[in-house]
Amino acid sequence: MLERRILKIFILIFLVFVFLIARMYYLQIYKGSRLSLAASAQRIDRLDLDWSRGDIVDRNLIPFTNRKPMYRAVLKPLLLRGRDAEMGKIAGILGLDFKKVQGEMAVKGSPVLVDIDREQRDKLQKSGINSVSVVNSLKRNDETTLAKHIIGYLNQKDFRGEAALEKAYDDTLGNELKCSVGVVYDAKNNPVKGLGYRFISYDGTGRTFKLKLTLDYHIQKIVEEVMEKNRVTGAVVVEDAGNGDIVAIASKPDYKPDNLEEYLDSPGNELFNRAVAAYNLGSIFKIIDVAVLYESNTEFSGEFFCNGSINVGGREMRCTSFKEGGHGHLNLKRAFASSCNPYFINMGIKLGYEEILKMAGEFGLGKSTGVRKQGIDESSGNLPASDRYYSKGDIANIAIGQGEILATPLQVADLVATVANGGIKNSINIVDSIVDDRGNIVRNISSRDSIRIISKSTADKIKEFMEEVTVNGTGRGVEETLDPYGGAAGKTGSAETGRYTGSQQEIHAWFGGYFPRNSPKYSIAVFVENGKLGGKAAAPIFTQIAEKIMKKGL
Repeated sequence: MLERRILKIFILIFLVFVFLIARMYYLQIYKGSRLSLAASAQRIDRLDLDWSRGDIVDRNLIPFTNRKPMYRAVLKPLLLRGRDAEMGKIAGILGLDFKKVQGEMAVKGSPVLVDIDREQRDKLQKSGINSVSVVNSLKRNDETTLAKHIIGYLNQKDFRGEAALEKAYDDTLGNELKCSVGVVYDAKNNPVKGLGYRFISYDGTGRTFKLKLTLDYHIQKIVEEVMEKNRVTGAVVVEDAGNGDIVAIASKPDYKPDNLEEYLDSPGNELFNRAVAAYNLGSIFKIIDVAVLYESNTEFSGEFFCNGSINVGGREMRCTSFKEGGHGHLNLKRAFASSCNPYFINMGIKLGYEEILKMAGEFGLGKSTGVRKQGIDESSGNLPASDRYYSKGDIANIAIGQGEILATPLQVADLVATVANGGIKNSINIVDSIVDDRGNIVRNISSRDSIRIISKSTADKIKEFMEEVTVNGTGRGVEETLDPYGGAAGKTGSAETGRYTGSQQEIHAWFGGYFPRNSPKYSIAVFVENGKLGGKAAAPIFTQIAEKIMKKGL
């Protein structure tokens, strides 16, 4: 009987012991980090210093984010009080007012953070002053960050994505606290003497992923440097003509991520992404007219005499050659190269608006390109409704890309890429995939569909005409510069907006082209806001970008 009681007591003690061990394991191992963090928050006034967030990288895993080293001085008020000599030395190194530093250190207990440069960091580290520490980190983005309108920016309060891809993929990129500094307080909220300041490191509990784009860092850099050098207000899009990947996309002017407030009411619209905004298209639309002509087998002589204008329904519509008395006798190739409006108005009326608008839709105008699914807001542009009656005057405007026709630079780059690719249209991609730290694909984002829009023979005919533009037409000069590298072809556009500044109408300038001429690798759309003439304002930008890309063998 006694032995049975002893056994029961032993079993009870053993079970209690097992329960205590299990409870200790649960609290210390499973819940330890969370409880420790919660306890620290109760007794430490903490200043967060560094966050872990996945990079946004280019197609070769070159990062667009976290590129620039950042240094911050952490001033410790409790250690500085009464040490005027140290405060004076620190103020001198940091370029701060001594009295201001002295006053702030007298009333604060929690650490004070000051952004510093490399030279100031080196001086502080050599000073031997223990009342200030230096924290090295990486700046997420700054004024040198490329593709700002695509990358986006963070909310500086909680470091969450606030715009563009940073916002769309916020949960994927993550946002974990890596390091903070704090001062310990007692129950009466007084700093505990002797405990001093503590740097706290946190071990991340989740994986950090990277967002891989189709952009090429080096091509993006070329595009932005050329735009800034030429002070372009507008957009440039570069597309891989073979697969639909966007390798560069830029909008200018852009902004400084550290000073977003100053752009909220800015007349320069720096926060606005012009690359995916819709604008009047102009003569680039004539590519559509030619595609309709050859695909529909419409009877059209091709010969036309331009005297500088054409009468449409009692309305005189002038050509750019009006003052010179017109272009004279033209065939289709010369009319395309010289961008003769009367010629294409005459041809458009014969083709009919329904066929023209149908072809424009098949090329992707008036529709989303699909990048909205990848987290990038875009305009769909606009095409007039095809189910309503149009007068000859309306058809004339449609034929030359004026009036209600609107397109984005992204759509124009893809239109040209489809022609350059022999009439095959590929899905457009800007976001490729989500990858891990080693570049292994975790989730694919891109789409790889393709569809034939026009026959290869029609595409070849349009390409022949686009080559003539750069040799003897409105884009002359492009071929002369680029011929040593393989040449190029394209189409200019000057789009009336109907908006006036004083007596001057705003006219946007376009150039859409591809290169090299005989084996197209990239298409480029250049849009210059109020640039007037495509051949003067947009074509030179195309030429400079294409030349730099080909020189570098990218």
